[in-house]
Amino acid sequence: MQNNVHILQPVGVLDGNTTNELRNQIRESIQTGKQMILVDLQEVNFMNSSGIGALVAALKDVKKAGGGLFLCSLSDQVRIIFQLTKMERVFKPLKDRAEFEMKVLQLS
Repeated sequence: MQNNVHILQPVGVLDGNTTNELRNQIRESIQTGKQMILVDLQEVNFMNSSGIGALVAALKDVKKAGGGLFLCSLSDQVRIIFQLTKMERVFKPLKDRAEFEMKVLQLS
């Protein structure tokens, strides 16, 4: 089942200038048959509303294709943004890749 997983790890800032690249990578993953996409946010040190909007749009795209979008390793700044906007209810971020493997991959 791990052949159906694509892991993305954006770096730096997720804002209006950088979110298009992430969305394109997610679309390409879907087009190549990946059913599960993990976005590891460990190296993202800032995210604004454009970043959140891109992740929500990507979630819709992935669900429409019958897959799942998962987030892990939120930095402190990103975690605060997710709490303030209640996005942790939408995405249910995972602690790290190990938790993804344990909770998601072993269930599939």
